[in-house]
Amino acid sequence: MTQEWITQLLIALATCERELLIFAAFWFVVGLIDELAIDLTYLWLRLTGRARTQRLPQGYGADPLHGPVAVLIPAYREAGVIGATIAHALAAWPQRELRLYVGCYRNDSVTLAAAMEGAGWDPRVRLVVHGVAGPTTKADCLNRLYRAMCDDEVRAGQPFRGVVLQDAEDMVHPAALQAIDAALGAVDFVQLPVRPLIQADSRWIGGHYADEFTESHAKALVVRNALGAPLPAAGVGCGFSRGAMQRLAERRLDEGGEGPFAPECLTEDYELGIELSREGRGSAFLRLRDAQGDLVATSSYFPATLASAVRQKTRWVHGIAFQGWDRLGWQFRPVELWMALRDRRGPLTALVLGAAYLLLAIDAVLFLCDWALGIDAVLALSGPVRVMLIASSLGFVWRAASRALFTGREYGAVEALRSVLRIPVGNVIAIMAGRRALLAYLRSLVGGQVVWDKTEHAGHPARAVLQEVRA
Repeated sequence: MTQEWITQLLIALATCERELLIFAAFWFVVGLIDELAIDLTYLWLRLTGRARTQRLPQGYGADPLHGPVAVLIPAYREAGVIGATIAHALAAWPQRELRLYVGCYRNDSVTLAAAMEGAGWDPRVRLVVHGVAGPTTKADCLNRLYRAMCDDEVRAGQPFRGVVLQDAEDMVHPAALQAIDAALGAVDFVQLPVRPLIQADSRWIGGHYADEFTESHAKALVVRNALGAPLPAAGVGCGFSRGAMQRLAERRLDEGGEGPFAPECLTEDYELGIELSREGRGSAFLRLRDAQGDLVATSSYFPATLASAVRQKTRWVHGIAFQGWDRLGWQFRPVELWMALRDRRGPLTALVLGAAYLLLAIDAVLFLCDWALGIDAVLALSGPVRVMLIASSLGFVWRAASRALFTGREYGAVEALRSVLRIPVGNVIAIMAGRRALLAYLRSLVGGQVVWDKTEHAGHPARAVLQEVRA
């Protein structure tokens, strides 16, 4: 290949580099404006005292509830964690009004046995065996638990006051149930924060969830709640009034459903929160700390491997971005439209990040060619592109500092530093999940079945706590 041909090829590559740079820089600036709006709103809320985290008194969490509360826990192939989840919830929540509904499947006897062991002889636990072979979907399992709850209401002649959702791998906070119960006196839906735990053997993949959830649940949801925008339910640590669940169940029944949860939806919890936020008495995000200063939140270990993290985030992107567009549509109230765009930006984020990393690879090739062959094929950039590039760079520094600040406040200085280093890990997972979610959505358009693409769990953070209690 002659020198002229090499030069022409590199010029074509440089042209591609410039176009990718314009595309990525433009969307990075748009994202920066979006995040700055959230940051400035949060700062205003802090300065005006509207974003304070309430401190609970000593002993809060052990008082009787205002009425019976049902906690629904769907479980399929969760033998490694379900026993610890049940045992810890029963120990953390001593209220007699609690009813724990655990849903298992007829073809999953191992999970059923583990659930029975965790429940012991506590009469507050109801083990519900689904009549079909699993897995179906998480929403389908929740609907089965809801029907069992309704049957118990008829037998007891007393309705439940509220319904709380938890996952099979969760460690609940002792004050959470009483806090949810109290909040349901004023709203139809309440959400507590989620607090991923740092795993020693997965500080980079599992740890990136801590960075993302901490910043989101300490800032973005606080802003969303203050602006009166609909709140998404996280599927754990969330409570719903009985009346709101009944209205939703009746609506689904008219549409041919069998309960308040949509089995065809991969993120039924997100959809449930948005719908109930828009109607009735609305919603609230509660950010509280107990007397010791610990965040009142649901804690758990998140996926620790690349494959499991991509699989989980694929379900989130597919359900929130693609199905959310189809099922929930768009509301054109400015704040709600803004939040919907933020929720559904996953596919665009994956595309922009992919373009940015491809841009870096091309830059490396052009640099090596300049160094080895003396061929400089870099094209001049216009003034506006330079401005966008500078703004994007400054925006990255700002975003990294913000993430480190929130992570450090919750997990300490070492994790604050790691949170910055984990940003590329989260970006790679987002790119892979976005591509996978798009393919899954396209398959669903041609008749592909929606199934429970669940995450496997083995370790449970409550085991150490239970050993201390039993000792």
